[in-house]
Amino acid sequence: MKKKLSSNFTIILFLAPALILFAMFILYPVCNTIYLSFHSWKGIYGAPVNFVGLKNYAQVLSGADFWRSLLNSVFFMIGGFVILMPLSFGLALLITSKLKGTKIMKTSYFMPVMLSTTAVALMWVYMLNPSYGVVNQLLRGIGLEKLCQDWLSTPVLNMWCIILVNEWMYAGYNMLIFAAGLVSIPSDVYEAAKLDGCTGWKKLRYISIPLSKESFKIFSILCVTGCLKAFDPVWAITKGGLTILLRCRHHCYIMKHLHLSSSANPVPSASCC
Repeated sequence: MKKKLSSNFTIILFLAPALILFAMFILYPVCNTIYLSFHSWKGIYGAPVNFVGLKNYAQVLSGADFWRSLLNSVFFMIGGFVILMPLSFGLALLITSKLKGTKIMKTSYFMPVMLSTTAVALMWVYMLNPSYGVVNQLLRGIGLEKLCQDWLSTPVLNMWCIILVNEWMYAGYNMLIFAAGLVSIPSDVYEAAKLDGCTGWKKLRYISIPLSKESFKIFSILCVTGCLKAFDPVWAITKGGLTILLRCRHHCYIMKHLHLSSSANPVPSASCC
């Protein structure tokens, strides 16, 4: 009995630092943000905190900007699942294959992840510039001047440009997630499938994709949470725009309406404010 208690005490002792940090920096901010979402507060120490019930939620949900922000965040998620997921999985298949030069491929594909968001944003701002950007210059050079656009100032088009930049930037990171899942598949499975005539597309469809389901789960979680928290690329490229987290920032830091920021998105706004 004493040995069991001693073992439990040791477990608690080792878990305590992580649990304390989790409670301080995640659990408390989230709970406090949910609490503020039902109150009115100017964000100033000593200012009154008045209970207003669902008024903040009604005010946020009645605003057109909130729904536009939510729609843009949905666009980010669509881009993540339709563009980023197959792109990352395809790159993972490439670097885990027996082709020559896979080490160079790994480095080159992962390079954008190592760059700061600001550096990537500035690079693409210059590349997409309507006057001297390399994209429009290339289109003019091949005789497709009619396709030249003001990429970052045209509504809808600018959002999809940011989405594509975001996919390019994080493709390497997600490539490693899928690559880890692919290399964990036992080689015996592939050898047995080869003997049964399961090669090429069939091998991908019936072995690689089904046995990589854990990698797809991890990607899905990271994609959804990342899209709801999309801030850096949008702000760095357009100095504005509308996503859920940018809307929270507007309420939190510019308007000083922390209660509306909490109502706009309770969990992400905990990290915003």
